[in-house]
Amino acid sequence: MTISSTNSRLVVSFGEMLIDFVPEIAGVSLADTRTFVKAAGGAPANVACAIARLDGTSAFMGKVGNDEFGKMLVDILKQNGVNSDGVCFDDDARTGLAFVTLTKGGERGLCFTGILVQI
Repeated sequence: MTISSTNSRLVVSFGEMLIDFVPEIAGVSLADTRTFVKAAGGAPANVACAIARLDGTSAFMGKVGNDEFGKMLVDILKQNGVNSDGVCFDDDARTGLAFVTLTKGGERGLCFTGILVQI
């Protein structure tokens, strides 16, 4: 895997990339939530996308499951102009999922499942 840039200010983010399931209605417990919206998540991946959107040069390194969610997340990186050469696909694990709770005031909580820890 090669991560290179003609720009000497390449920012590389390392860490998790996962799927957030966000309730359509704030202030409802996870148990009472009927519908969720799926969204790309993981702070390091979000930072890489933000840098690229601001005309910076960024790359992401991490591991996802070799599944539909993992492939979707890498596609999102590419669509945002992030170098994804450092992403590893794991055949023996699933891409992490996080269920998000939202209070009426906008505060959020997270419940993680299937997170890949080893890189």
